[in-house]
Amino acid sequence: MGLMQRASFVFKSKASKALDKVEDPRETLDYSYQRQMEMLQQVRRGVADVATSKKRIELQQTQLEQSVQKLEGQARDAMAAGREDLARTALERKKAAQLQLQALDEQRTQLGAEQDKLILAEQRLTAKVEAFRTQKETIKAQYTAAEAQAKIGEAVSGISEEMGDVGMAMQRAQDKVAGMQARASAVDELIDSGALADLSAPGTDSIDRELAQISAKSSVDAELEDLKKELGTGPAPAEGATGGTK
Repeated sequence: MGLMQRASFVFKSKASKALDKVEDPRETLDYSYQRQMEMLQQVRRGVADVATSKKRIELQQTQLEQSVQKLEGQARDAMAAGREDLARTALERKKAAQLQLQALDEQRTQLGAEQDKLILAEQRLTAKVEAFRTQKETIKAQYTAAEAQAKIGEAVSGISEEMGDVGMAMQRAQDKVAGMQARASAVDELIDSGALADLSAPGTDSIDRELAQISAKSSVDAELEDLKKELGTGPAPAEGATGGTK
């Protein structure tokens, strides 16, 4: 194979692949069905033309038959009138008309046979076109279903890939949330233990907290003494503490 032949083969191969990508088989089937319908219409027109020609011949035959009857009557009338010459002329015309009738009858017979052939061909072609139409619609439905399935598969595949990315993003977000929660919990523990000042309480430091603790202790002690006095569990009062001298 020469260089030009190889180049031509490669070009045809690529062109075929490109055409296969662009071509929609449904459109090709519809176009083929349209062409078959056009051919069927041509056959039907042929049947109609033959039927029309046959009808015209039948009309001519009817006219000639009427003419034969008329000429025969004229020949009889001429003989009755003693005009043999006119009778002969009438009979000659009658014979010519009969010969035309014979020729027309042959043509009508031929056209009838041709019409029968065309009708049979039209019936067979109609059956084939109808079968092709049914098969065409079936193939189109199958192609449409396969195309839809392919698109759904592609969509599902794309969603799966996207959901994988989303899953990774959600895992990273959950990890960050867990980290932030752990950090907040650790800060709360440090604040509760006093190891870390609570920044939400402004103006407090270690001295303030110590003074607050002393004040709280004094208050507790005072309340405790009041309870002892109220319940009579405190120390007895000193002498002279009672009122008046004897």
